[in-house]
Amino acid sequence: VVLRDAGKVAIFDGDSKEMINIVNTGFAVHILRSSASGRYFYSIGRDGRVTMIDLWMKKPDKVAEVKVCYDARSVDSSKYKGEKGDYLDKYLIVGGYWPPSLIIMDGQTLEPKKLVCTSSYTYDTYEYLREARAAAIVASHHDPLWVVNIKETGYVWLVDYTDMDNLKITTISAERYLHDGGFDQTKRYVLMAANAKNTISVVDTVKKKLVKNVIVGKIPHPGRGANIDHAELGRIWVTGHLGDNTLHCISTDPKNAKAWTVVKIIELPGKGGGNLFIKTHPNSPHLWVDRPLFAGDPKICRTVYVVDKKTLKVIKTITIPEKYKGRAVHFEYNKQGTEVWLSAWSHATKLSGIIIFDDKTMKIIKEINAKWLITP
Repeated sequence: VVLRDAGKVAIFDGDSKEMINIVNTGFAVHILRSSASGRYFYSIGRDGRVTMIDLWMKKPDKVAEVKVCYDARSVDSSKYKGEKGDYLDKYLIVGGYWPPSLIIMDGQTLEPKKLVCTSSYTYDTYEYLREARAAAIVASHHDPLWVVNIKETGYVWLVDYTDMDNLKITTISAERYLHDGGFDQTKRYVLMAANAKNTISVVDTVKKKLVKNVIVGKIPHPGRGANIDHAELGRIWVTGHLGDNTLHCISTDPKNAKAWTVVKIIELPGKGGGNLFIKTHPNSPHLWVDRPLFAGDPKICRTVYVVDKKTLKVIKTITIPEKYKGRAVHFEYNKQGTEVWLSAWSHATKLSGIIIFDDKTMKIIKEINAKWLITP
């Protein structure tokens, strides 16, 4: 669990719900990413510090750290297995905001191996941008490559890490400004939000080309998005929005006549946006939705919604306990898909917590709060 304003990461035992260690990391960690093996977790701070945490130690702890830039948002490891598994966790990549760059490191030691400047021309007007920042990065399982969003230029880069001395980068024209996204169920197609244009750009990582730009709601912010197998609509991928109260469901089955179009729109109660994350699990019948950036109503910032994956309707509205004065944000399921962990995110001087729900009953089964649990 990221303790954002403390510059730390807390590690919990998922069964006992006990905290087992707190690790010093970069400041305001933006994301945590797992290695291919699951042994390591990598954090990336907004101060450009990447930290490697070994979960297989008797007491999980930090084993390597390096500051690669002044400002960053994204990190991921190499996850292509290949014929002999040669690339699993061999490399690590960080996307720099400043200087705008990609930094590739040894996945075991964090020794820097390659530095690539991302300053470039925009895909549409050919305006040169010095500050063309690397936003979301996801690792392909089909090829030895990373999918990298170059935020301001509207290009998606496919970075092939087969030959570090002769790095191959495929540039794909998508849309602006690229932010976050994730894979469909097959892990072949990646769907990236271009939130300035209310668009989801779909990229085929096998054919290495843009499939389609799909118009969705106002300012999409999918996180990794959510994949659902629906009885009538088939395979769909879902995004929420910062700017309106809708969830848009995109068909991701190329054999479907409506592939790469919005096939269903789900409306959340009340007008206005504010959604940051949605989350589901293959074993769960539910999709969980937060709304921490809703404007004008603190109660809605502390409210989450549960959607039935069969009917695609909101079936439960949950407001976190009054003692948490901040926002309800970000979900993680346990491995079995039976529990949902939610952050009750308050100001650093106020009470924050981790609230654990039973996914079936949607009732609270555990609350974790302490003075050290700062802005989780």
